[in-house]
Amino acid sequence: MMNPSKTSRLPEPAADELAHSERLLQHLRETIAAHGPMPFSQYMERCLYAPGLGYYSAGKTKFGEAGDFVTAPELGDLFARCVAHAVQPVLAMLGGDADFLELGGGSGAFAEAALLALSENDALPRRYLILEPSADLRERQRERLGAVLPADVMARVAWIDRPPEENWRGILFANEVIDALPTTRFVIRHGEIYEEHVALDGEARLLRVDRPADALVASAVRHVERDLGREFEDGYRSEILPQLPYWMQAIAGSLEAGLMLFIDYGYVRREFYLPERQDGTLMAHYRHRAHNDPLFLPGLNDLTASVDFTALAEAGNSAGFDVAAYLSQAQFLISAGLQDVFERAYEQAADDTTRHHLAQQVRKLTMPDQMGDRFQAMLFARGLAALPLPVDLLAADQGGRL
Repeated sequence: MMNPSKTSRLPEPAADELAHSERLLQHLRETIAAHGPMPFSQYMERCLYAPGLGYYSAGKTKFGEAGDFVTAPELGDLFARCVAHAVQPVLAMLGGDADFLELGGGSGAFAEAALLALSENDALPRRYLILEPSADLRERQRERLGAVLPADVMARVAWIDRPPEENWRGILFANEVIDALPTTRFVIRHGEIYEEHVALDGEARLLRVDRPADALVASAVRHVERDLGREFEDGYRSEILPQLPYWMQAIAGSLEAGLMLFIDYGYVRREFYLPERQDGTLMAHYRHRAHNDPLFLPGLNDLTASVDFTALAEAGNSAGFDVAAYLSQAQFLISAGLQDVFERAYEQAADDTTRHHLAQQVRKLTMPDQMGDRFQAMLFARGLAALPLPVDLLAADQGGRL
């Protein structure tokens, strides 16, 4: 576990937060006591999504200044308006039966800004679907959108429990979704692959232990080694998503014609698995502070790992999609019309405070030391006769780096 001195610098949790974490901890202890050490991916899944106990399933504010982290849509409208501008020609080409599917709606900020932007341009999809596993977040999204959207726009919004089973056409959008997929942690010992598990010590405290990896995990790690042209050195520990191709097929298999857009923080494979990155990319986020102890206060931290975009491309390909473009978030937003979107908002701003806020949005979204280079955008296409994306966007494609 982490040195207490490192976690002692984190904000002190309130009594109700500690009680919440203790309830999840008790659930984890009972599961481990009954079934033995659990794979880290299962631990992460419980910490984030256990009904009524997980980080995304419970009622605390997650997004924005009052939460634990800020996503791009929380900064303001510019991000969502650029996404809407980029995909609008695809919606138009697909016609009146095109839908827009957002995976994990967060606070509802993206849906609000995107729908208003599409409505202004008379480019609304037939339906705006939100696949949101958290009942709590779903209710917050419903309240937010119901309060601000015109009735005819709100009538197009629907929440779904699982991906569409019927074939559909349109846009699938996911911002900061892949980083929250429960990740497998592996380590190399004497040339063999082990998988990280969470167990209990003699005093019922959580601790991490390594056990021989099963065939699925082992073959996924060996595939990465072959692709990199090197074997991982002894003691090398990192993350991998062996389930990603299956997840992609489940999420997008029924999208017969359209575009998928994933935006997240991460790297191409050779950068993700740099030799010096000896302990992977796993991070915990608590009240805008990042730390590296995933066992600290389970249920109160957002647990994430960076995305291997080469693996994401492979998963999209295996589901029948072509990579249409891969580029940094800054390049994506600029080529999707950020300058025009910003100037329009700047001209309409009511005061200097609003104008300053708009300038800060642009800085955070595009500067290399902020989100600009750390976040990447990957677009997939299938079943389209042409690819009506902005010319500058296609010109900025860095797919050759994958």
